[in-house]
Amino acid sequence: MLSKLFKALSRSRSTIADAFKALIVERVTPDLLEDLEEQLLGADLGYETTESILDVVERHSKSDFIEKVRDHLVSLLPVAFNPSPFQMPTILLVVGVNGTGKTTTCAKLAHVYKKLGQNVTMIAADTYRAAAVEQLKVWGNRVGCHLVCNDKTAEPTAVLFDGLESAKANESDVVIVDTAGRLHTYANLMGELAKMYRVVENRFPEFEMKSLIIMDATLGQNSVIQAKEFGNHVQLDGAILTKLDGTARGGIVFPLFQELEIPVEFIGVGEDLVDLETFNPDSYVDGLLGLNNGEGG
Repeated sequence: MLSKLFKALSRSRSTIADAFKALIVERVTPDLLEDLEEQLLGADLGYETTESILDVVERHSKSDFIEKVRDHLVSLLPVAFNPSPFQMPTILLVVGVNGTGKTTTCAKLAHVYKKLGQNVTMIAADTYRAAAVEQLKVWGNRVGCHLVCNDKTAEPTAVLFDGLESAKANESDVVIVDTAGRLHTYANLMGELAKMYRVVENRFPEFEMKSLIIMDATLGQNSVIQAKEFGNHVQLDGAILTKLDGTARGGIVFPLFQELEIPVEFIGVGEDLVDLETFNPDSYVDGLLGLNNGEGG
């Protein structure tokens, strides 16, 4: 049975796999290598990764270069992410631009850590979009976790403060904060995010802090630009990739880690609560190359 990740990578795989197939059945020529380079760049693997793949192809025979490329690609990625119960109270500050699926992803994260036996609180700090608060209420009921929202203020930092006080009283292990979507070019909104970060550091030292950026895979290299700008305002500890099934640009994980050192921790593979897979480099690379049905080597 094909994994959801393998299916989600189908469009990216069709772009990359065809170029590699040509190298297997024909003599490797400069024209074929140029075509491969074009396909790899089109899948947003990034310049550095693409050049290193071409080097591997040129140095190995047809009979084994696919396996060599596979091993090389896995070596470029962070180790597999394995979520485990937090040992001390931890805040997951979820950030990103509009339309990436932050609110739904917050609920999926809550589901992941609830299953690990953690006491989870969600804070609805997206005060700019009323629908986001209502959406989080629905998800909170489905997950069965504590939810904090405040209809009396439009100040996200105030909602965050109240939510963290409530989470402390509730003895929460994990606090997931849904922030408003903001364009990385809006200085005032980015400054607001930095203010929220400072509130946690200065007023709630008993919590560990972790920031996760939600990234729309269909945006390709633009996602890297966005992540870089967000990283200028808050420390980004990890990324969650969404909408992977709607793009041929599935290689974005490589430049994200190589250029910005941001590891992908989860990949969204559907709309249900359970459709959040932990990132595994073996399964991901196999999904890109069409090997092992995406089950990892």
